[in-house]
Amino acid sequence: MKPFLFLGARPEDTVADEEYSALLRFGCLQPGELRRVRLDSAPLPELDLSQFSGIILGGSPFTSSDPPARKSPTQLRVEAELSGLLDTVVDADFPFFGACYGVSTLGLHQGGAVDRRFGEPVGEVEVILADGAARDPMLAGVPSRFAAFVGHKEGCSRLPAGAELLARSDRCPVQMFRLKKNLYATQFHPELDVKGLITRIYAYRHAGYFPPQQAEEIIALVRGSHITIPQLILRNFVTRYARD
Repeated sequence: MKPFLFLGARPEDTVADEEYSALLRFGCLQPGELRRVRLDSAPLPELDLSQFSGIILGGSPFTSSDPPARKSPTQLRVEAELSGLLDTVVDADFPFFGACYGVSTLGLHQGGAVDRRFGEPVGEVEVILADGAARDPMLAGVPSRFAAFVGHKEGCSRLPAGAELLARSDRCPVQMFRLKKNLYATQFHPELDVKGLITRIYAYRHAGYFPPQQAEEIIALVRGSHITIPQLILRNFVTRYARD
């Protein structure tokens, strides 16, 4: 099988490594089947997309809708590199799955609007499929309502032209969308389980997602969560696009 390409943009080593491990586990992939590139630490290398089955873009503490003056040089570089890559990916309709950061990255690249009106606190939310969305192959076996983990400062407030809304939540109108036939993005995290979320709560407790003193309270709340459906969506992506 040609490997999938995982693009990570998390500067924190522990969080970055856990994210990669979770994608392997929930995508039912072996390390050789998921090539990792950490955009936070080095420029994006030249890529030949014909050597990959698809691309997975992970989450990031970067906030895409911030003005350029508030972005670090690393964030500006990462955004420019992803924009250049998406020029090719979108034109080719090459299999792409972006989680959380993927909504803003793909959405903005294609002319959608992303702002801070629809952020959601860290924790569990109910995701609701849009009418007809269950027919999408990525949502095979997914119920019309399911629990997922979120935690984001910004959200998509206007879909790109031609995008199909696949899911929403009460506080966030865009939880998942598709462009063309093979380009997907979710606001929720398909790779997160309770352990992974707790790691991120500690890592980002001073990053503005919640008051730092509330970290233990949030952890106590999420310990009782049992999240399984979002991981199925990730497996559906791998199963659908894996190729020799």
